[in-house]
Amino acid sequence: MTGLHLKLIAAADPDVFQDRLNRFIESLPDEALVVDVKFSISHSGSQTTFAALVQYKAVEEWVE
Repeated sequence: MTGLHLKLIAAADPDVFQDRLNRFIESLPDEALVVDVKFSISHSGSQTTFAALVQYKAVEEWVE
């Protein structure tokens, strides 16, 4: 297996956030394994920010 990779995805609009997260997950190669997803919401005044930290690994294809 190769090293761990991280991708931070954030947006103020929940629909934009979901679209960005979906597009990233769909863009991962078949050899990638999502290890963990951390999700947070933060508030600053009237602004809300949605964020996810995606941890993934590239793995080797199983060969018999």
